[in-house]
Amino acid sequence: MVVAIFIIGLSLGSFVNALVWRLHEKKDWIKARSQCVNCHHELAAIDLIPIISWIILRGRCRYCQKPISIQYPIVELITAVLFLLSYIYWPVALNGWHIAVFIFWLAALTGLIALAVYDLRWMLLPTRLIYVLMVFGLIMAIINIVGSTNRLGVSLGYLEGALIGGGIFYIIFQISKGKWIGGGDVRLGFLLGLLASTALRSFLLIFIASIIGTIVSIVLMSVSKLKRTSLIPFGPFLIISIVIVQLAGADIIKLYTRVLLGN
Repeated sequence: MVVAIFIIGLSLGSFVNALVWRLHEKKDWIKARSQCVNCHHELAAIDLIPIISWIILRGRCRYCQKPISIQYPIVELITAVLFLLSYIYWPVALNGWHIAVFIFWLAALTGLIALAVYDLRWMLLPTRLIYVLMVFGLIMAIINIVGSTNRLGVSLGYLEGALIGGGIFYIIFQISKGKWIGGGDVRLGFLLGLLASTALRSFLLIFIASIIGTIVSIVLMSVSKLKRTSLIPFGPFLIISIVIVQLAGADIIKLYTRVLLGN
């Protein structure tokens, strides 16, 4: 099963690369054929084997010999690793309706990785993709609510998580008049708050993302890759954070309660 999950992750990582390009070029997400971004030659199946094709071709297009960005194998590998980590560290046993929730999480994770890549490249978060992922998040919420013995409590948790995740960013957006964060970050906040599923986990999501963003910014400034006035996309930090919260959020909250509050 572990090998299967990893291979599926590699395949969907390849899809992430294609999806990012199709979104940017405003092409059909599903029907458009993969092609070289330089010469636009349609790629054959042998050119699309995750990681292996890039290695065999030595990072160059088979048809025009121009370099193929290392982004492609890196994204494929990251997606596979995150799929594998999700399977290994999923917080509940994978049986019954939890399997359906896990499958929709992998689908949402694929889209989240695409959002992170897009935001890193163009500092934008495609609204259409966020809305699609919101549907996945709602389906996960509905399955969890229906399967729970405390449906009202779980429902309120999802509502609070979404309102906190999106509400905080909406307030920042309004106060700064869009100078500190963009509308895409607000929509992403609602989506990730929904995936976080509770108010506390939503606060944890924002806290972890802020810590990661601060550390990365300090490191980049220390090596002169970033200036104090430079803008960096916050979306990828939020997406890294939701993965951490989804897989280890409950354990982090328990550790905080036990160590810092003495419970």
